[in-house]
Amino acid sequence: MLRTRTTLAATLVVAALLAPTAAHAEPAETGIPALTDEHGRVLTLRGWNVEDKANRGDAALSAITEKHFRDLRAKGFGFARLLVFWDDLEPRPGRYSQAYLRKIERILDWAGKYDVKVLVDAHQDVFGPAFGHRGVPAWATRTDGLPFTPHPDDWFSEYFEPAVQRAFTHLYEDEDLRRAQARMWRVLADRFADHPAVLGYDLINEPMGELREGEDLPTAARRIERDQLTPMYNRLADAVRSADRDAWVFVEPTPIVGEGVPTGLGRIDDPKIVYAPHFYNTGMEAGADYDPAAGWIESYEQAVTLYPKEYEVPVVVGEWGPLNNSLPNMNRFYREAMASLGRYTSGWAGYVWCYGGGYCAVDGAGAFRTNKELTAEPYAEAVAGTVRSAAYDSGSGVYRLSYDAAGRRGPRVTELSLPPGDWGVTARGAALVLRKDRGRAWILATPGARVTVTVTRG
Repeated sequence: MLRTRTTLAATLVVAALLAPTAAHAEPAETGIPALTDEHGRVLTLRGWNVEDKANRGDAALSAITEKHFRDLRAKGFGFARLLVFWDDLEPRPGRYSQAYLRKIERILDWAGKYDVKVLVDAHQDVFGPAFGHRGVPAWATRTDGLPFTPHPDDWFSEYFEPAVQRAFTHLYEDEDLRRAQARMWRVLADRFADHPAVLGYDLINEPMGELREGEDLPTAARRIERDQLTPMYNRLADAVRSADRDAWVFVEPTPIVGEGVPTGLGRIDDPKIVYAPHFYNTGMEAGADYDPAAGWIESYEQAVTLYPKEYEVPVVVGEWGPLNNSLPNMNRFYREAMASLGRYTSGWAGYVWCYGGGYCAVDGAGAFRTNKELTAEPYAEAVAGTVRSAAYDSGSGVYRLSYDAAGRRGPRVTELSLPPGDWGVTARGAALVLRKDRGRAWILATPGARVTVTVTRG
């Protein structure tokens, strides 16, 4: 009973010290701003995609359970990118499924129970069900009679089928489809604007478009991003803001950025935009091993950081992780990828939190699959101040965080996430460990203090 009262008292202290302030964070040394919460604390997101692509209609989202979020938090992750599908939300024009919205809300409630922040992702693969996938409803799919040939052994190549490419053009250019897509987002934002688990909205997954005669793929991607995605994102951001003024809005380039091609996206006129590229390599997606000598991670990082530097927006990688994670060089890949993502992003969501083989993070018994345990590190979920440095040495098992605590009018509690294991937490510089539970720690600092936190594996 004493432990219960002590924990409750600490919780009340934390709540009292998190007085809301305007969200603000100074750009890091990279020149890329940090993501922040409603209290102005600097956020780091580490987590996984959560999905159910197999079930639809009455069975939609049934594969996602409370266990997903309980296990995510138990492994040290506090972020989930939740895939939702327009074709399930609006199966007929203007008829929104209240049952589907209730299912999403139930999932968000589970996330909130385990303190997992959620990004609601309007997902599409190869446009939607008209082509045997999920995403944009069949009633909103216009092909002008162009051909489509399935490629079951190489589904990504289906994006280059004429019918699929034309469908994207109509989505971007037809006024009635523009309005329908915006209404869909207003429905989602209106329903979930006040849900405490919702961090933001990812407006469309891996958007593609139509190549013109004589264009190579990088040229086409930059044109699509500049001329079609940028105005679409501005329209959809306005739709979201009509219902939700506070959430972050995530925008993606085409998947071509995975080849180290800088995006052609322009400015999105909204104060809370996050650039959300994906981090996939074509060869590794086809089952090949990581080639350290190819310099892919370096070229990707160089290209993908140009947009957030120019437009001063945070970066969160929405998907990453190879299909075959047990090949000889994959241990090195995960270590180098984690280091790279730590240099320029405010976080990431791996693909995908499921129980089995393939892309799944864990096996049927809930144990990390080979090398995926390297994604579970100590990190600062929320820092009440300006981060000076943060790094984890996997060899020694030591995480160090240095920050300048916020002033007297700012928040005062910094939150740490710890993966499974025995971790010691110390704080120096007018700071103390306010509370430490299994998997979490809270640091209270004197306003303006220079703080150093050390987390050591036992």
